[in-house]
Amino acid sequence: MVREAFVTLVTNDLYCDGALVVAQSLRSHGTKKDIVVLTTPHVSAACRSRLAVLFDHVVLVNILDSNDSAHLALLHRPELGVTFTKIHCWSLTQYSKCVFLDADTLLLTNVDELFERNELSAAPDSGWPDMFNSGVFVFKPSMHTFQELIQLADNQGSFDGGDQGLLNTYFSEWSTSDSSKRLSFLYNMHSTSTYSYSPAFKQFGKDTKIVHFIGNPKPWNHKYNEQTGQVEILEGSGILEPALLKHWWEVCCQARKISNVEKLSPQFENLTVSKSSDKISDPLEVEDDKMASHRQHFLQLQASNVDYTGVDSFDHIQAKLDGILQSSSPTRPSTSVKKNT
Repeated sequence: MVREAFVTLVTNDLYCDGALVVAQSLRSHGTKKDIVVLTTPHVSAACRSRLAVLFDHVVLVNILDSNDSAHLALLHRPELGVTFTKIHCWSLTQYSKCVFLDADTLLLTNVDELFERNELSAAPDSGWPDMFNSGVFVFKPSMHTFQELIQLADNQGSFDGGDQGLLNTYFSEWSTSDSSKRLSFLYNMHSTSTYSYSPAFKQFGKDTKIVHFIGNPKPWNHKYNEQTGQVEILEGSGILEPALLKHWWEVCCQARKISNVEKLSPQFENLTVSKSSDKISDPLEVEDDKMASHRQHFLQLQASNVDYTGVDSFDHIQAKLDGILQSSSPTRPSTSVKKNT
């Protein structure tokens, strides 16, 4: 069976909610593909545990940094150096084809049709349309491509200091190649474009498939009142389409409720990155059976499917509580709950 996947990247806990929104929006629109998240050692065990609830696979990768302060200064975004870590997505060779989605994107519909496109398919960047924006793109995992991108980054760097400049240099034929590789802007509609060209948004915005909240502030930087459903937009942010921001927060609240569950965090603590620049000593590419079982059980509870005769039975819960109490206080007498009859 051909294996295909949506892939995103989280380099620190600040982007955890964003990645959860990506996964939740994919699932709510019925994707048939795997959903994978790459994480770095800077992502806490608690965050990785939450990600494991909504993602099929959580993969630990080491950080690749451009260390190119001169070029990064041109963007006034020095934090973008860490986005070179995105190159790791080409090492997911267990998949025949993937679609990368930045963790600040939001899907408004099913986009599984993207897997019909070839590498490298992407939408134009609103700042320079002869370039593609690297927030959404179709690619084919390959260790050969991965090694060539690493070599290019090391020898030549990136003209903008981030992954977008590097990828546009490597896939330089994008703007002149087969037009099928140029995705519609609707697959990567930059949120800032809704006010830089508002007439076009009013005309075509209803057909948007993926919203990309490029730049700062990010959706999670704005305050949201779940009771009233109102977003407190930061002053000076330039957001003129609050409906998109509100929708992001609605999906985020759904994702938080599903993922905010006690996970087996210690299983993630054993993940360590080797000293080599492109290898991981013990990658967690697939959840083990116990972790997958916990995730499936929680999703069943969310759907009100309670197994009263099995894992959710009184006896099973009592045994679990007794085990926790005994392990946390070994010198304390065993405590059990009496069942009313």
